[in-house]
Amino acid sequence: AGDLVAHYLYDSQSAETHFLSAVEDESDALDQFYDLFIDPQLEAHRRELRKIQQREIETIDTVQEIMVLSDWSEERPTYVLDRGVYTAHGKKVSRDVPASILPWPADLPRNRYGLGKWLTHQDHPLTARVAVNQIWYLMFGRGIVATVEDFGNQGSLPTHPELLDWLTLDFQESGWDVKRLIRKMVTSSTYRQSSRIRPDLAQLDPENLLLARGPRHRLSAEMIRDNILASSGLLNDQIGGPSVFPYQPQGLWKEVMTHSFFPEYEVDYEKGLYRRSIYTFWKRNMPPPAMLIFDAASRAECQVRRQQSSTPLQALVLLNDPQVIEGCRIIAEKTYSELGDDMDQALRQTFRLLTSRLPGEREMQLLLQQYGEELKYFEENENEVNAYLNIGKRQMASHLPKNQVAALARVTNTIFNTTESNYKN
Repeated sequence: AGDLVAHYLYDSQSAETHFLSAVEDESDALDQFYDLFIDPQLEAHRRELRKIQQREIETIDTVQEIMVLSDWSEERPTYVLDRGVYTAHGKKVSRDVPASILPWPADLPRNRYGLGKWLTHQDHPLTARVAVNQIWYLMFGRGIVATVEDFGNQGSLPTHPELLDWLTLDFQESGWDVKRLIRKMVTSSTYRQSSRIRPDLAQLDPENLLLARGPRHRLSAEMIRDNILASSGLLNDQIGGPSVFPYQPQGLWKEVMTHSFFPEYEVDYEKGLYRRSIYTFWKRNMPPPAMLIFDAASRAECQVRRQQSSTPLQALVLLNDPQVIEGCRIIAEKTYSELGDDMDQALRQTFRLLTSRLPGEREMQLLLQQYGEELKYFEENENEVNAYLNIGKRQMASHLPKNQVAALARVTNTIFNTTESNYKN
């Protein structure tokens, strides 16, 4: 009967004839088929039962539950495995920690709670150092210990051990206050130095090990996208929620689909375009390409420290990604709405927005020259200006002049492509 029911679900029209001929002498199977698929009274009862069950769930199960861990009542014996073979038990061992780091305090229970307390114990020399070094790496582009993922024998030695010690103790004594630690770093004279590479140190200290200048490193893949969204005012600062589907090249998932029924990537135009990059849906065998181009981890393994590459594909993304073009257009619209044809002031304001400084005299000359060339191009190519301004979901304000906004958006995109716009300088 189960095979016949499956046949019915696959092709109901041909299945009924096949079923009736197959069960002429099987009255029980015929009754089951009638009850499952034909009897209208039973179907009505089933629908009513589903409604009652749903009401029961909504009435009783209103408290959101989460899974928690607890210790097993009986301790499971653990052994050293001979050459890793799980059935070859060697010496029996118990719960413990490396005594060379910090012996297990006598007042702590030997369970997960005790382990957590051991890791954050005031005499534990490692946890706070790793945390401080990781935040230093995020702020300066290089950790005091360069191998932020490895503090062991094969890791690098700290370039400034006394600084690491002082920051670690201060971090612990502040109650592990991360915001306070970050504020201390970014307001320090070391961080606030100019990032200009000094000629006398270019050969002597190219990696800035001496901290003789401010940090100079590219933003992460997620930050680059969030940067244009925040600068244009498009960024949705909602916290939490499910993964979202921003712009991606059409047909991208088809390259890795093994089944025709697998769903295609669909851009979420209502809720997914302007969320922070951390919420972008991540398909294991086809990650977001714009993030991979900027050295985001593939997530095949844990990666604490990302590589820093410089490739033509990165410029291709910054010049052509719909998210970037749309963001630059929104910036151009806002600037033109505020300043009109005062292009000198408009370019100064846009440059400062994206680089945090005003342009120099030579830079202003180049920006004004590009604006004139772009304006002339769009005035001579009406179809091109419409195509350019229609990139992205957000529609352009109808009262603004198209050619001027398009030309200013192109210059804005040029500024966004500079090193200063996408690097910590």
